[in-house]
Amino acid sequence: MSQVTTQNVDFLATVPLFNGLDRIELERFAEVTREKSYPKGSVILFEDDPGDSLFVVRDGRVKVVLIGEDGREVILGVLGVGEYFGELSLIDDRPRSAHVIAMEDSNLLVLRREDFRKRVESSPSVAWSLLTELSRRLRRADDKIGGLVLLDVPGRIARLLLDLAEESGTNAIEKTLTHQTIAQMIGASRETVSRAMKDFQDAGWITVERRRIALADRAALEQRAQVRM
Repeated sequence: MSQVTTQNVDFLATVPLFNGLDRIELERFAEVTREKSYPKGSVILFEDDPGDSLFVVRDGRVKVVLIGEDGREVILGVLGVGEYFGELSLIDDRPRSAHVIAMEDSNLLVLRREDFRKRVESSPSVAWSLLTELSRRLRRADDKIGGLVLLDVPGRIARLLLDLAEESGTNAIEKTLTHQTIAQMIGASRETVSRAMKDFQDAGWITVERRRIALADRAALEQRAQVRM
C-alpha cells in the first residue's frame, strides 16, 4: 500500500460516515478514492449536475448554496475537513440539489457511486453507517427548518452558534464565519446579524477574536434559541 493510500485510510477513519468501519474496509475505500484540488471561488458542483460521486473535504472549506433567479445566495451549509457532500446521489441517482463552491483552496477525496455501491453490497456495516449518518442529517435538517420558521433572527443566530459549537465538541467554533456568511445561512440581512452579534458580545454571551467565535454563556444562548410565544 502506498504512503498516500495509508494517509487516506487514517483520514477516512476520522470521517463520521466511515469511522465505524474496520481497517480492512477503510483500506478498500481508500484504494478507490481519488484526490482533486479546487482553487478558492471555483464551483465544485452545479445544481442539477448528474450525481455520480461522494466528496469528502480533505483540506480547506466549501459552501453548499442555492442561488435564486435574482442572484441572491442562500448558504445551506459550510463544510470543513472531514465533512462530506453528495451522499444522497449515491442512493437515488438524482441530480445535484445545490451548488458547492470552494471558500478557500481545497482538496477533496472523490468516491464514485459504482465503487461505493460495491462496498455497500459486500458489507452491511457500510450500509448501516450510511443509514446512521443520513438519519443524523435529517434530524438536523428538521431542527434547522423549524428554527427558520419559528425563531426571530437573534434566535436563529443563537441556534446556529450552538449547533456549530456542538460540531466542534467545545465552546469554540472552529469554522471562521463572517457576518455575511451567517446572514446567508439563516436568511437575514448582514446588518441585522451584525447588530445581534454585537448585542450577544455586549451581553457576554459570546467572545469574538479575529473572527473566531466562542460561546461564553451557553445557557443564555440556549434560552435565546427557544421559540418565544
